[in-house]
Amino acid sequence: MAVTEAQNPLLGENTCGSLLKKLQEIWDEVGESDEQRDKMLLQLEQECLDVYKRKVEQAAKSRAQLLQALSDAKLELSTLLSALGEKSFAGIPENTSGTIKEQLAAIAPVLEQLWQQKEERIKEFSDVQSQIQQICGEIAGNLNLNDVSPAVDESDLSLKKLDEYQSELQELQKEKSERLHKVLEFVSTVHDLCAVLGMDFFSTATEVHPSLNDSTGVQSKSISNDTLARLAKTVLTLKEDKKQRLHKLQELASQLIDLWNLMDTHPEERRLFDHVTCNMSASVDEVTVPGALALDLIEQAEVEVERLDQLKASRMKEIAFKKQAELEEIFARAHIEVDPDAAREKIMALIDSGNIEPTELLADMDNQIAKAKEEALSRKDILDKVEKWMSACEEESWLEDYNRDENRYNASRGAHINLKRAEKARIMVNKIPALVDTLVAKTRAWEEDHGMSFTYDGVPLLAMLDEYAMLRHEREEEKRRMRVSFTNKMIRI
Repeated sequence: MAVTEAQNPLLGENTCGSLLKKLQEIWDEVGESDEQRDKMLLQLEQECLDVYKRKVEQAAKSRAQLLQALSDAKLELSTLLSALGEKSFAGIPENTSGTIKEQLAAIAPVLEQLWQQKEERIKEFSDVQSQIQQICGEIAGNLNLNDVSPAVDESDLSLKKLDEYQSELQELQKEKSERLHKVLEFVSTVHDLCAVLGMDFFSTATEVHPSLNDSTGVQSKSISNDTLARLAKTVLTLKEDKKQRLHKLQELASQLIDLWNLMDTHPEERRLFDHVTCNMSASVDEVTVPGALALDLIEQAEVEVERLDQLKASRMKEIAFKKQAELEEIFARAHIEVDPDAAREKIMALIDSGNIEPTELLADMDNQIAKAKEEALSRKDILDKVEKWMSACEEESWLEDYNRDENRYNASRGAHINLKRAEKARIMVNKIPALVDTLVAKTRAWEEDHGMSFTYDGVPLLAMLDEYAMLRHEREEEKRRMRVSFTNKMIRI
């Protein structure tokens, strides 16, 4: 009963001494020998040492763990400060006094704050890098890059590094804005060109990139190098198409006008193709009306030119004779003698034979007309002076008749008018010799240049001038003889 109470700590307060006393009482009662007692006490002492030793080892191990935890915490603190780019932190204890647990307790809240700050900083880095990655993907045209989140380098989360990323992001955002502006300019140009060419803008734009559809938002449009290059190529292609179509349309307009003029087409019929002829002399940049260069419009003009060509062939004689009349009129104004009947017979024979294309015949006649105009221009100066000479000759003839009129000085009605005309006629007649000399010199120069005789209505002009000079000389001699005869008669009287 005594032993049981000694082993149960709930029955009362026991000490090593009270328990040893009870053990001795038991030994006395049992009658244990001193040797046995010494052996048992030695064993008891050894067991006590073992217990103390284990406790000391456990305590030392716990202290080592706490020291390691403190070292890890300090290292972690240093690592966090380095990663965040902080040289110091407001919550860090200034000294390291106190127990290990007190030091750990002091550093724990600092670590907690730094960890929270690190998480926030990682989020900032991730957001900026994600935006950078997104814009880089848009520029590269590889949007699959956005499927993988960017890896944040947790060893450098400093504000300096964050500023570098933000600066990079700003540059990329600026580049994106410039690229987007350029894309929108290209798209606008494509839209305007497609409108003029009568092409489907939607299919043209989406063929370059699906995002260029009008229904997509501005920020969703592709800004990649490939898209910009393809847009630039598309614009160049459309501009070249516009240039070629305008050239084609202007050629057709010119042909239409020529054909209309040949066949005296009614103005109302011509107005049906005002949309074709209105750009006759326009430059490429001046053509901006939607559909102005559509393929169906060009095809319509081609069909009309073909129709008029066929109509022209059926009216070939009428058109050819019209050109022949124009040629004869030029020759008549230039006083060049031609045989119109022979020319018309030749035209009819050529058309009836079928050995010449209508276009070739008209081209040949156009060439004749151009040469006739050129020849007429070369004769113009001489012809103008011939007209003045002939006009002066008429005045000379009138003046001779006037001088022979014995009643010229009577105060009859109109006498003063004739008197004034006679005064002017004398001035003009006095200029005839110089005018004739000039005409002779110019005519001879013309004949030397052209290697042919200058004719006036089939008569060589120099021969006409020589004949006039002879007649004038004869008249002057006749006048001289008359004056001598009159003088002699007066002397006799």
